[in-house]
Amino acid sequence: MVTALSAFVSAIAGLVTFLLRDKLSYIFTGGEIVSRAVADLCPLLVGTIVLCGIQPVLSGVAVGCGWQATVAYINIGCYYFVGIPLGVLLGFKFDFGIKGLWGGMIGGTLIQTLILIWITLRTDWNKEVEEARKRLDKWDDTRQPLLANKE
Repeated sequence: MVTALSAFVSAIAGLVTFLLRDKLSYIFTGGEIVSRAVADLCPLLVGTIVLCGIQPVLSGVAVGCGWQATVAYINIGCYYFVGIPLGVLLGFKFDFGIKGLWGGMIGGTLIQTLILIWITLRTDWNKEVEEARKRLDKWDDTRQPLLANKE
């Protein structure tokens, strides 16, 4: 539910950004060259907005399940072994410049998002609920009020 809501909100934000791509830069500058550059790069910004609206939610779900190390390895792999090399390749080897660099990073984020979606969909949520219940029950006997009467 939260992931769907996040995807919806980021899609709306991306759509608004895309529709206003020719006007957005005029909030910050009156320069025509800058405005054209912003409008030209706006599709990449839209991709970033959408992916960065979904990926952190999925990462949070995985971390909440106790899979911090898994998320860290996925993050490192996708950014350092996919996103950066792909960005350098597209940006410098194929002369896409900033579009290539940014596109490579979007590629890394996309792969990370797809992996996290796959993990989330394959998770046995009933098992995760039981694991969480066991962790809570383990500490149930040792609970004390934070403010105990000290008389």
